[in-house]
Amino acid sequence: MSITIKRVYEPAAKADGYRVLIDRLWPRGLKKEAVPLDLWAKELAPSTALRKWFGHDPALWDGFRHRYASELDALAEYWQPLAERAARHHVTLLYGARDEEHNNAVAMKAYLENWLHTHGPR
Repeated sequence: MSITIKRVYEPAAKADGYRVLIDRLWPRGLKKEAVPLDLWAKELAPSTALRKWFGHDPALWDGFRHRYASELDALAEYWQPLAERAARHHVTLLYGARDEEHNNAVAMKAYLENWLHTHGPR
């Protein structure tokens, strides 16, 4: 199993494998044609309400992770294929936030790894 996270502003690398942007909004200052990615999975981003509530406030991180996990529970049709790909190939989750420790990619990586550890690939 190989899932990594990376800011979308960092240069792409061959080692990134399958590159997936998991932000609802396109990252500021980047042209779409300038970002090498395999999938823009807007549907896997936190809801607008959750994103606004969190506001990247580290004090709200635990609540954000739990609320985001609840949202992801209802979106298995979107994240399960990604988890299954990660069980066999390298997947890089891309995000635009400045905070490298408190963002949706960190939360999603933990969510996918937990699911793979518990259920394994199908």
